[in-house]
Amino acid sequence: MNLYLRGHDYRYAVEQTMMVLFPGQLPRYPQGEPDGSSPSALVCLERSGDSLTARATLWWENRRYAASHTAALAACADELARRRMEQRTVRLAFYDAGVQALGVQPPWGALTGVRPVKLPTRILASGACPQQAEELLTREYRVSHDRARLATTCAQTALDVRQSLGRDELSLYLGIPFCPTRCAYCSFISSDVRGALALVEPYVDALCREIALAGEKLAAAGLSISTAYMGGGTPTTLSPSQLDRVLSAVERRLPMGRCREFTVEAGRPDTITEDKLKVLRDHGVQRISINPQTMEDRVLRAMGRAHTAGQIRQAMELARAHFGGLVNMDLIAGLPGDDPAGFTRTLEEVLAMAPANITVHTLALKKGAQLKREQGALCTPDSVSDMLLAARGRLSAAGYQPYYLYRQKYMSGSFENVGWCLPGTRCDYNVIMMEELQTVLSLGAGGITKLVDPDTGKIVRLSNPKYPKEYLESADKLTAHMGKAVCFQQQLAQQR
Repeated sequence: MNLYLRGHDYRYAVEQTMMVLFPGQLPRYPQGEPDGSSPSALVCLERSGDSLTARATLWWENRRYAASHTAALAACADELARRRMEQRTVRLAFYDAGVQALGVQPPWGALTGVRPVKLPTRILASGACPQQAEELLTREYRVSHDRARLATTCAQTALDVRQSLGRDELSLYLGIPFCPTRCAYCSFISSDVRGALALVEPYVDALCREIALAGEKLAAAGLSISTAYMGGGTPTTLSPSQLDRVLSAVERRLPMGRCREFTVEAGRPDTITEDKLKVLRDHGVQRISINPQTMEDRVLRAMGRAHTAGQIRQAMELARAHFGGLVNMDLIAGLPGDDPAGFTRTLEEVLAMAPANITVHTLALKKGAQLKREQGALCTPDSVSDMLLAARGRLSAAGYQPYYLYRQKYMSGSFENVGWCLPGTRCDYNVIMMEELQTVLSLGAGGITKLVDPDTGKIVRLSNPKYPKEYLESADKLTAHMGKAVCFQQQLAQQR
């Protein structure tokens, strides 16, 4: 789509709105004026005193559409607030013109970004009630009523978690970037263990050394870990002895005395054994994930999952013996070859297993995924909508509550991922990580340490090397990152 900006340079706001409304279009910025011969948008911003007006003209399928949006600058307390207002005004004008052209409204309206809960969280923190937060989302951002209610419910959880966090605490992420095979929808930084077997043992050695160094620095700074999460990849790709070494290092070296929650992403049922679960439990892990994605064997085969639905049931029985029902199970709506009837069968089977948490994802065709390259037969957005609607109704009826959500680029139908939990079983790490409530120290390959200032909302990201081989060669970089993270959090703690 040809984009013409006048009176502003808010390219990101315009491009993100274009991706929501016209996901197949790519942004181009030609010289001159639009002639309407190809998909184009002219987005202008005018300022007059305390008034701000954005006007958008859109040419789509040989027709012309126009919309405008006006806002008052008087309410903007500073330069940052003014720029946010300008971007929102530009976005809404373009969005309204696009909705005219398409004749439909996306479920999240003009609200872009992967963290839609942050906005209602700020609104509630300012003293507004949930109804006021919902009304602002629907009125100012065109969010549908059901999504506004969903986001506000999750925002209330985010505030509850935030109030429980100490400044002398941080969360911990341990990355295990290996999987038994690579799933067709996956774009995460992980290695098929069959092709990276020689790296696994050296990787475990290096990770244990990094854990020991982190323990020394955290103890010297008087800092503690509040929540911990081991992800990947699939951590249970490691052998029982390798898991024991990593978790022993965590137990002996890190300040875990105040850690209220330790989760391990077991993920693939074909990696779960009695011995591995016993190791996890013996080292204080309280909860795990078992991620079927679907209980339809034909869909599992199409996705490159080397297990069956029967193995999922067996893995859940093992997990129940060691962790009770404190297990999360992931599902994906919109997998190729699936349909609303198959998704409903999966949902009912998972509910019958009674996990404490169920996370319902929407398929996202990410750039690094095999599905993105092959573009096979995908579910239509209407079918995905039916799946998500069925999940929402059925989970609510079974007593589950939504507690965190996020969105991703290239999601089918521009929907969302939602974590549901039975009362009293939420995973606080998920809320902390997704809503960026607390510094998260990432150890291992592929992780990103996030330094979070709760007073200003400023976030600094420190990226670890992506791949195991690079990680093994980057001790100096990892040490520097760890020093920055510990120093940052120590300074926050001293400001109490």
